[in-house]
Amino acid sequence: MTNISVLDPSASPLDYYGFELRRHREAAGLTQKQFGDVINYTGSLVGQIETARKLPTDVFSERADAALGTGGLLSRLVGLVLRSQLPGWFQQVAELQARAVEICSFETHMIQGLLQTEAYARAVLGTLDQSNLDDRTAVRLARQSIFGKAEPPVFWAVLSEAALYQEMGGPEIMRGQLAHLLAFENNPRINVQILPFSAGAHAGLTGSFDLYRFSGDPTIVYTEGYGSGHPTANPDTVKDCSLRYDHLQAAALSLRDSAALIRRVMEERYGEQRDVDGDPVA
Repeated sequence: MTNISVLDPSASPLDYYGFELRRHREAAGLTQKQFGDVINYTGSLVGQIETARKLPTDVFSERADAALGTGGLLSRLVGLVLRSQLPGWFQQVAELQARAVEICSFETHMIQGLLQTEAYARAVLGTLDQSNLDDRTAVRLARQSIFGKAEPPVFWAVLSEAALYQEMGGPEIMRGQLAHLLAFENNPRINVQILPFSAGAHAGLTGSFDLYRFSGDPTIVYTEGYGSGHPTANPDTVKDCSLRYDHLQAAALSLRDSAALIRRVMEERYGEQRDVDGDPVA
């Protein structure tokens, strides 16, 4: 167990967060329990966060900032804390996503992480590994904060139709996930296209990939293997993948037709089944 009296704020972003939280709480003259009562959390949870044994959340940070008058310090730190908890090989990718002005993504079999709901993400991350699932889910969802920036990236996602049918966590979770995709229908910065089965052979048969474009830096192509990521700015690779993405978008359904297909799959495959009396079937 971490000893709070020797917590080193330079050890990690999580340690720094815990150190600052404790420092400001003590300056306010509050015990952990008193502070927990103020922000509607247990004193035990406050202690776990202060000792770097539990990840803070956005809501916790906002409440703590308001209660301690820290001027948004903890809310600014929490994104860095959560990003630091990503697998080492993926942290660079999260930084690319945070800096990009345009992201173009192609996924062959599941919903892209930046578009996942909490329940869908839990179902994906919990496969074969249920350890620290709450924290790992929060870390994944934290990456979506890029869409809340003053100047969010333009995001294009081409999803194989297979991603709509690959059932993650059950019909209810899939209904929620597809409804989430439809929520972006009128958002010009988040665009979802479906590559239908009828497209046949297509330019993405070699697998999923992302393109990250920046205002002043070279475009990066990102591909992923088992337990490893492979970003590259190789001009030939970028040129090839950019061409492939153009062809994938051309072969995919329009934004309007993609939304119609998502809605149809949501209703026909994952819609609530009812008996002859109109009651839900268990």
